[in-house]
Amino acid sequence: MEKDSKQISWLMIALIAFNITWSLGNVVNNFAQQGIVVITSWIVLLIIYFVPYTLMVGQLGSTFKDSEGGVSDWIKHTSTKQLAFFAAWTYWVVQIPYLAQKPQSILIALGWIIQGNGEFVGSLSMPVLVALCLFTFVLLLYISTKGLQALKFLGTLAGSTMLIMSVLFILLAAGVPFIKSDLQLATANMDQVSTYIPKFDFSYFTTIALLVFSVGGAEAISPYVNKVKNPAKGFPKGMIAMAIIIGACAIFGSFAMAMIFDSNHIPGDLMRNGAYQAFAVLGQHWGIGNFLVTIYGLTQFIGQASTLAICIDAPLQIFLGSADEDFIPSWLRKRTKSGMLINGYLLTGVLVGIIIILPLFGLKEIDGLVVWMTNLNAIVSPLCFLWVFLAYMFLYRHWDSFKNAEYKFVKRPLLGFLVGAWGFAFTAFACILGMAPQVDFATHPTEWWFSLATNIITPIALLALGLLLPWAAQREKKKQA
Repeated sequence: MEKDSKQISWLMIALIAFNITWSLGNVVNNFAQQGIVVITSWIVLLIIYFVPYTLMVGQLGSTFKDSEGGVSDWIKHTSTKQLAFFAAWTYWVVQIPYLAQKPQSILIALGWIIQGNGEFVGSLSMPVLVALCLFTFVLLLYISTKGLQALKFLGTLAGSTMLIMSVLFILLAAGVPFIKSDLQLATANMDQVSTYIPKFDFSYFTTIALLVFSVGGAEAISPYVNKVKNPAKGFPKGMIAMAIIIGACAIFGSFAMAMIFDSNHIPGDLMRNGAYQAFAVLGQHWGIGNFLVTIYGLTQFIGQASTLAICIDAPLQIFLGSADEDFIPSWLRKRTKSGMLINGYLLTGVLVGIIIILPLFGLKEIDGLVVWMTNLNAIVSPLCFLWVFLAYMFLYRHWDSFKNAEYKFVKRPLLGFLVGAWGFAFTAFACILGMAPQVDFATHPTEWWFSLATNIITPIALLALGLLLPWAAQREKKKQA
């Protein structure tokens, strides 16, 4: 009966993982940082990092198939409850910069929907922009307390449409040369191999964190491992298929960007407006005007708003839903009569609000804000991936207890430990170098120092805050004794 219940094919698991992991923004943001050489970066990253990462997730999910807590449960089973708490805290707290970025994305999309260009947000002063972002966040924070069924439906619809738009972008760009025989490509020498070779200097390595951030999140598919038909063969086959699909989207998407934007003179507003501008250019070539821009804007507006509201509630429920009173004080676990984690919402609001307000102390315009926030996410979010690799290393420290999993990526304990250590070291390397500011010191010294300070302090502060909760919980228990 168990065999019969495994109804997910390898292709289905590949598509589920693709939906979780990928978006058009990954193409735009990384092209904005690296230009056309990002194509080579994508190929290398997929081979040495992404495929092993997903297969490690598959083995951990198969080993702990009855665990519902994800990575924190993997750590608990292979190490200690204390480390499991810090893993759970990390997975929750890295959402803070992610949530803080959503309001600006919503406002950018709204401007393109209403005006058909990026001038609305670009014309705002930093105080006004911050105020609007705060208002948008507080509004969606309130909405998230009132039920999410409609938002979940809209978010699912927008997510599906976004995937279609990502593929459509590549197909339309690839078709332009066939309808425009005199088409002039924006980037020169795209037919020469040398155009795609990165310059492996310090500046290049500071951009790796954004690549790692773009392909992360595969651990979310771990509950599906044992539902795949013949998981020992089906799951790795699905992950390799997903890597090929993502690789194709990344490579051909980056190639399409290079057709539209000069890789040697990347516009300063590309992270903010690049996707919209690209669809505008494609619309002109295909004779459909701003139709694609409007559809993309609506998809972004609905998708970002619903994601913000849903991502406030869902991670809180996971983090505090089965909270251990030894590590989390009762005030944070408090629920209203309707079951809402009221103080969890307040803590989220305070932390996100601080991140939204921070740019007032060092940034002057929207494009600097978008670049800073994108790179801050690229530094903070991959910190949770470290726990995946740590769990994989711990798994092989206790190999005799866990070697009977239905799917095994690596069968030799020493090799398995080293593979996990490689993933951990590479991720840490990317996060640390990613702290280097992505602005020019000579022309923007204030922004450079602000970015450096916040890129270092923010992840340390967010992680350190988790150390206070066990202390508060123990102090509370002593008072009650």
